[in-house]
Amino acid sequence: MKTHKNVRQAVAGIFSLCLLFGLAACSDFLDEEPKSSFATGQYFAKPDHARAAVNALYRRGFPELYNAGSAYAGPNIMLGGYISGFFDNEKKDQEQYVTRCQELNITPQNEVGGRMNDVWDPCYNAISRANTAIKYIPETPDLSDAEVKYLLAQAKFFRALNYFHLVKSFGDVPLIKEPYESLENLYVGRTPSAEVYALIEADLKEAVADGGLKDVGFTDDGDFRFRVTKSTANALLANVYLQWSGYPLQANRYADAAAAAKVVINGGKHDLEQNGASDAESAYNKLRKNDKSKEVVYAVEYNAGISDGGWWPSYSATEAMVGKKGSDGENLFKWAIMENVYGVGDDLYNAYDATDLRGKERQFFYTSYTYSNRPGNDTTIVFSNRCSWFFFEDAAMLQGDKPGKDKPVIRYAEVLLTAAEAIAQSEGVASAEEYLNKVRTRAGLPGVSGLSKDAFIEAVWAERLREFPLEFKVWDDIQRTRKYPQTNAANKGTVTWVDVIGATNPWGKKFEAKHLLWPISANEVQRNPSLTNPGY
Repeated sequence: MKTHKNVRQAVAGIFSLCLLFGLAACSDFLDEEPKSSFATGQYFAKPDHARAAVNALYRRGFPELYNAGSAYAGPNIMLGGYISGFFDNEKKDQEQYVTRCQELNITPQNEVGGRMNDVWDPCYNAISRANTAIKYIPETPDLSDAEVKYLLAQAKFFRALNYFHLVKSFGDVPLIKEPYESLENLYVGRTPSAEVYALIEADLKEAVADGGLKDVGFTDDGDFRFRVTKSTANALLANVYLQWSGYPLQANRYADAAAAAKVVINGGKHDLEQNGASDAESAYNKLRKNDKSKEVVYAVEYNAGISDGGWWPSYSATEAMVGKKGSDGENLFKWAIMENVYGVGDDLYNAYDATDLRGKERQFFYTSYTYSNRPGNDTTIVFSNRCSWFFFEDAAMLQGDKPGKDKPVIRYAEVLLTAAEAIAQSEGVASAEEYLNKVRTRAGLPGVSGLSKDAFIEAVWAERLREFPLEFKVWDDIQRTRKYPQTNAANKGTVTWVDVIGATNPWGKKFEAKHLLWPISANEVQRNPSLTNPGY
């Protein structure tokens, strides 16, 4: 009998009980490999089992999309950027899925479908883990009521996070709320997106309201550093309401998005990173180097000594830098392979005018590197495409240390821009201007005032484009707004918006309605006959 792959894995997880990370303390969730298996009667038999089940969720599912296991193929979180057309991979002759994304040659059967499977499977595996944790944590002996609430809140956050990525990416997806503990009801069809969003909303509201999450900053010193907090859950909830309000559902939850964002803003646990005295100490370089910034509301954590960042630093340079020698005769960059796997193209870069700090050299991007190849002699390598300075890790690139830089998922800047858009939609532009202007003025741009509602909202979209080019927000915004940004080299800094359906991407291909949701892979459809792929 054929069975759904995720179901087989979930059922195997129930009987082999290898879901847990190990019997480690809560601070050890970076340790990715299970240390032991458990017999069925032992599962959730003591507090360490419940803690380990939640620890696993910090590394499984959506966080796995950031895993940099290849020097040539970017992590799966980059897929939306490739589909948008604004990003390129200098190894795409080898990594054909990138070319197919750019050419909008997306099918369930080709390389892109295979990559989609690598999104689908981890997210559903994490949902299965979360479902099991949510059911059995309350039954675990010797857990205090307070810890039960704390662990449940984290499990619900991660179930919501994984479903949110799935529903944004694929639209209607199977909604599974209970752990698989038998072979019944294996084939679950697509559930209307509105029902999926309703579960996401309920999980996040319960995580915030049930008293489990801590009211601290995500990066604050203490036992709860890099743990999901009330601000983390509220920030994700604001993002959920904003996306839900856009296409395809247009549910008009802008007032709810504004309210959730304001909870984070008024809570005082997070703030914008401020610019220092020089461009080298700009807010953006501080964010690049510092995992403890108060601006970070949620990040995927890496640690050089436990679970390092893999190939991430090598993505910050180009193969033109491989083997370049410093004045000491040693390789300047300590990586045998370097590929610009997420190089931003001109069509996005032209969104920055000359005064925008983010567009300047060694802020988000860089286009050349100058070094001394012998005493008294400087050499400059000019890149064929701008590279991602935001990914550059000094110690890893220049000293050969293992990479350990976290990858921000939600920053306070996004909370401000979510508030700006949601308030403009639900209350009026005048009440929203301060939130947009905080992000603009930090970048060296003048504040805006007196814009019409439509012009203001488009200004927010443009700011999101400029603020998060390397944090994988671009495609989400295109999906929910159904608008495609256009720029012009002769008028840098100006962004106009056209309907995405029928728009031509930088590679000369036109978007169709079907491109706005990804297909489920052919393998998954074959495993589960209840699944279909409308439009594909």
